[in-house]
Amino acid sequence: MSNKTLPFTQEQIVKICENFPTPFHLYDEKGIVSNARKFNSAFSWNEGFREYFAVKATPTPAILKILAEEGFGMDCSSEAELILSERAGVTGEGIMFTSNATPIKEYRRAVDQGAIINLDDISHIQYLEDGMGLSGDSLPELLCFRFNPGPERTGNVIIGDPKEAKYGLTRKQLIDAYRIAKEKGVKRFGLHTMVASNELDESFFVETARMLFSIVVEISKELDIEFDFVNFGGGIGIPYKPEENPVSYETISSGVKELYDSMIKPAGLDPLRIFLECGRVITGPYGYLISKVLHKKEIYKNYVGLDACMANLMRPGMYGAYHHISVLGKENSPADHVYDVTGSLCENNDKFAIDRDLPETNIGDLVVIHDSGAHGHSMGFNYNGKLRSAELLLKSNEQIVEIRRAETYDDLFRTVEGY
Repeated sequence: MSNKTLPFTQEQIVKICENFPTPFHLYDEKGIVSNARKFNSAFSWNEGFREYFAVKATPTPAILKILAEEGFGMDCSSEAELILSERAGVTGEGIMFTSNATPIKEYRRAVDQGAIINLDDISHIQYLEDGMGLSGDSLPELLCFRFNPGPERTGNVIIGDPKEAKYGLTRKQLIDAYRIAKEKGVKRFGLHTMVASNELDESFFVETARMLFSIVVEISKELDIEFDFVNFGGGIGIPYKPEENPVSYETISSGVKELYDSMIKPAGLDPLRIFLECGRVITGPYGYLISKVLHKKEIYKNYVGLDACMANLMRPGMYGAYHHISVLGKENSPADHVYDVTGSLCENNDKFAIDRDLPETNIGDLVVIHDSGAHGHSMGFNYNGKLRSAELLLKSNEQIVEIRRAETYDDLFRTVEGY
């Protein structure tokens, strides 16, 4: 069971609010660094292991720099994310570019930066050649392909059935793609997949390793090619609900190592680097959306209205995701009231919680919405003219640093002609 504690006190937040009005996102540097080190340590048995942080989860330069200092690479899916990674000091094969329906200019940027190119379809080999004016043996020396297992594998509840996913190549296409790439002069190869999202069952990731290792053994033998790495993708979940248990990195790692020793080593394919591209589990539990209660309403149900809204945290309104809520100063009070916790958007799904048991909550109370450190601020938007909030960092020395200022109306209207 997870323990939904806070790395700060009510007094600290009240003081922060004197300089930074709510709502804002607050990240715990100490928690992020400690977690990053545990993650790296768990897989340290594999020489060359690397976690490529999913930039889309928290595309905030200060956070990316913290992770880069811990040796993380960056998983990018757009030109903007490539730029952010470069500015965070991550270059070359420290970047993995995994994209789909990709404009050629974004491939050009990734190639120019020396990133690992992970192609989403067999047709993209020719697309890359044609669009970059390449020919013959001018493709990157290292090339990766994304595998969609289709009926071979069941995706988890969130990511859905692989047969319905737009991503990746079939097994038959994989073999053809590696053959074509080899004929065009590619020397080193990677294999990638992504079949889970927010998955809490460690065995799911071990089975993903089994699937990819078997493909590597098969294709290496059939085509006489050298695999440089396998990337198991991301998807390791976090315990959003207090009754859920956190994933054990050590359990996943030991299961993968057992398969590595029994499948990869006997096939003579050692060393084979192992990559992951997690986002949520790296930063998610160490981010908090801080908001203030503006209104209470009692009609057919009881409502608590915050100064934050779905524009600050989309997940609950978008697909009913659970985020734990603490009322500061009342953490130990009985949760004997039932509320819908809402924002002010002109949409009825603008709710952070429905029928949530909370302590009696009053106007002016400060509320903390947990686990917003990934897919929180990054998924924000400006509907209803809502301004994007500030992002703050609680440093390991307890100092508070503004790492992204709040938007202003000048920011919002800057692209409007004549404004």
